Amino acid sequence: MNTPAELLYEKYFDPKVINRIGSLELRARLIVEGFIWGLHKSPYHGFSVEFADHREYVVGDDLRHLDWKVYAKTDRYYIKQYEEETNLNCTVVLDISESMHYGSIRLAPNQRRPGQGHVLTKHDYACMVAASIAFLVINQSDAAGLALFDEKIVDHISPKMSEGHLLPLLATLDSREPKEKTDIGGVLRNMAGLISHKGMVVVVSDLFGPINHVTRGLMDLRHRGNDVIVFHILDPAEIEFPFDKMTLFEGLEEYPELLVDPLALKEAYLEEVNGFVREVRKVCRNNQIDYVLLDTGRPLDEALSSYLAWRQGGR
Repeated sequence: MNTPAELLYEKYFDPKVINRIGSLELRARLIVEGFIWGLHKSPYHGFSVEFADHREYVVGDDLRHLDWKVYAKTDRYYIKQYEEETNLNCTVVLDISESMHYGSIRLAPNQRRPGQGHVLTKHDYACMVAASIAFLVINQSDAAGLALFDEKIVDHISPKMSEGHLLPLLATLDSREPKEKTDIGGVLRNMAGLISHKGMVVVVSDLFGPINHVTRGLMDLRHRGNDVIVFHILDPAEIEFPFDKMTLFEGLEEYPELLVDPLALKEAYLEEVNGFVREVRKVCRNNQIDYVLLDTGRPLDEALSSYLAWRQGGR
């Protein structure tokens, strides 16, 4: 019989995802207050930074920090480390508002993960994204943290780099169900104030909210000097609007139920959704924020590995 910890790992970690992303890295694209074994640039430099120790060279390290005297003695490459070099802090900010409870993809019994229902919701998919990113960050010796939000920040775990930190992160993911409305713009602005050191912030959400509030919140995070990544989680039905018969649409986040002819709405709906995506993508591009649209119908191992390879390859 599996232990509670094992069930959490089985629920949120797909072996296919871990196999695909395990050899990849989540590099810091911007100069942040962190440094990790050749993956990230440190903002600390100059004569005030004191030498502390050596470590072995790994691919991607800045060659300017190679110690050639040590190489001459040992025939091996070593990098100089400095006292102010610290690990990158990465905080995953996960939307757990009621709209994330939507899902149209039915799962066969053999496709369901422990604790998962017969439908794959945006919340299910987003939690696996958050868990996979936390695993990747800690696996490369960085520090991962987590914030869950709806109208407000309901849980906040500060970043840590130990492998044992994964379990409390997963337990926190498992402790909340989507049920409240959202205020993503206000939450992101609050997060910008909570993060005391510049680092990486990964936003995982359907971005349900007024476009100006969403983009302003993202810009606040970025303007504080953080390296920001947005995983925009949408269900295939939200992207394609495949309904063709009179349909009762259930209201979420205090919206009422609507019985409508979807064919009469499809063109206007798709124009609205596509316009929203274009605007968010444009704001992200203009502010050096990575924007990734994740369709829950796409296998997560393929989606994440594709993005990480693209980012690692220098865009």
